[in-house]
Amino acid sequence: MKDSKRKTQQLSIGLLAVAFILCGVAAVGAQETNTSYRGANRDPFTKYKPPIRRKVVKKVVEQVAPPTIQSRIEQYRAAKSAAMNRQQAAPKPTTALLVSELQVTGIFRTPRGFAAMVEATPIKLSYVIYPGEPFYDGMLVAIEETRLVFRRQTRWTDGRLEVAVETKPLRQPSVNDSLTVTRAVAPVAEPPAVASPSGKDDKESEVERLKAEIERLKALAQSAGAQGSGRP
Repeated sequence: MKDSKRKTQQLSIGLLAVAFILCGVAAVGAQETNTSYRGANRDPFTKYKPPIRRKVVKKVVEQVAPPTIQSRIEQYRAAKSAAMNRQQAAPKPTTALLVSELQVTGIFRTPRGFAAMVEATPIKLSYVIYPGEPFYDGMLVAIEETRLVFRRQTRWTDGRLEVAVETKPLRQPSVNDSLTVTRAVAPVAEPPAVASPSGKDDKESEVERLKAEIERLKALAQSAGAQGSGRP
C-alpha cells in the first residue's frame, strides 16, 4: 500500500516537472518574440499632427474649341506655300473650313458623278465639292439627291477623338430668293366695259358694224371685177 502511494507521488511529481519545463520553454519563446524591435511610424517625442488631406480636383472633360477662321486661313496659306516649295500638290481650300460653317446651295450631276455647291458662311465664298473632299474637322463621304453626308471628328481635352456621321440638307430658297427668282410682270388688266344705260346703243353699233362689213365686201368685189376685165 505504501509502495503504491509512493509511486503515485513520484508520478505526479514527474508530471509537474514536465509541465514546468513546458511553461519555461513557452516563456522563453514569448520573450524572444517580444524582444524583436519594430520601428515606430512617427517620432514619439514630437507632438502629433493630423495628416493634411489634399482635395482631389476632378478634371472636367470638354470639347477642344477649333481655331478662328483667320487662324485656319493662315495655316492653310502656310501649308500651301510649303507644298509649292516641295513641288507637291497644294491642299484643298476646304481644309480651312469647318463642317458646321457650310451651307448646301446646290446638288447636280457631273461626268464624275454627283457634285455639290456649298457656301462658306464666314467668308461668303462658294466651292464645288465631290465625295472625299477634306475639311478641317471631317470629310465629305457621300452626296445624295437632297443632302450631303459628312464624317465629322470631335476632339476632347482628355485626348479622346470621337467620329460621328453628320448630314446637311439642301438649303431651301428663302422668301426673298423665291420672290427674286419667280418675280414676273403682272398682265395689264383691261378696263371693264361700261354698260350702256339702254340696249339702243348696242343695236346701233351692231347695225353700223354690219354696214361697214357690207361696204368692205362690195369694195373687194369691185376690185376683183376690175382685175378680171383687165386680163389679156
